[in-house]
Amino acid sequence: MSTESTPGSGRADPDLLPSQPAVRHRSEHRSALLRFGDQVGGAAADLLALAIPADCVGCGAEDHQLCPHCSRQVRRLTAQPFRAEAAAPALTDVDGRILLPVVAAGVYREELARALLSFKRHGQHRLRKCLGRALADAVRTATGDCRPYVLVPVPTSAAAYLARGFSPVHLLLAEAVRQLPGAVMQDVLAKATPGGIRPAGGQKGLDRGDRARRVRGSMTVRRRARGTVAGRRCIIVDDVLTTGSTLSEAARALHRDGARVAGAVVLAATRPPVSGGPDGPS
Repeated sequence: MSTESTPGSGRADPDLLPSQPAVRHRSEHRSALLRFGDQVGGAAADLLALAIPADCVGCGAEDHQLCPHCSRQVRRLTAQPFRAEAAAPALTDVDGRILLPVVAAGVYREELARALLSFKRHGQHRLRKCLGRALADAVRTATGDCRPYVLVPVPTSAAAYLARGFSPVHLLLAEAVRQLPGAVMQDVLAKATPGGIRPAGGQKGLDRGDRARRVRGSMTVRRRARGTVAGRRCIIVDDVLTTGSTLSEAARALHRDGARVAGAVVLAATRPPVSGGPDGPS
């Protein structure tokens, strides 16, 4: 998640300004090349695992970034995407009216939380495939049969990009787009603060008002991308939903550029659905 803190981490997950270009749906020929590249990458990862054993991020089993059992658990936890905005105070008004609908692939817990946290730290190939699949399912739930739509990732901080060398949200969304024929990813949002660097300190421990004030005015449509999404139906994408302040600010920036923000999708929500269990229907 971009401007919101990671539960249990003890510190905020910083944002970063992505340097990757927009990713569009590829032709069948291009997709075949990408699938071949993924197969080669997966084989290389398998060979690397033989030389440098890895432990499963879920249970610690040897020689697996995500063992078959934990992989099944992640699929179970993301099998039924659900509407999550009711548990995010920044996305509903005092009367309970929904300001921005959000679909979450699953609840931020157990194997899903551990897999996402490990991916954000290391960007493992196999975790990207697994989590990207779950994100794609959530996008399908959010969009239904509506076409066309533009997927807009939330921007993240330059500090985290320098530390990680990649943007987790952008990698996961690029993986999801491979599985969504006709979908377009447009990387148009950026940090509004000079140099893309936020003030020191994160959002962990802040209440709703403090979080909202911290992110207010923090995003804008990049100068070179202005007008790109004007009049187009946009879905904002982030990794984790907490209070909803980040998504609300992203929607504000897109609205100012003339976009039609239809909703948002996240890989995980820190709170289960308000009605029904965490694995309840969408």
